[in-house]
Amino acid sequence: YPSVLQTLGKDRIIFVTKEDHETPSNAELVADDPNDPYEEHGLILPNGDINWNCPCLGGMASGPCGEQFKAAFSCFHYSKEDVKGSDCIDQFRAMQECMQKYPDLYPQEEEEKPADRLEETAVSEATTTKEEEGSS
Repeated sequence: YPSVLQTLGKDRIIFVTKEDHETPSNAELVADDPNDPYEEHGLILPNGDINWNCPCLGGMASGPCGEQFKAAFSCFHYSKEDVKGSDCIDQFRAMQECMQKYPDLYPQEEEEKPADRLEETAVSEATTTKEEEGSS
């Protein structure tokens, strides 16, 4: 019985028999093209540019906030400030504001952010101080 090929949508399913497996494969492996600029270089390409196709970005460079993400990430990557990225606050704010418009695509952490906690602490301390002053 020869192999049976079945196509379902974009997928091809190949059923093979025991006999098919007994003969050695004649498949040829093609060597990776060393000149392919996106081939498994990780996040940073050999020339120092950002590899927006890196799977490590989890698709952040595409999608509705892709441009904002690229702007913020590029700014951070190329930042020369002593506190790296401290010159990129506007870009990160724009990215965060965009992401908040798409909560299904970019779920927010359930935990409070430390900055929120500090703000709440400062507000409650200020309120407590005012109450104490008012009660004397």
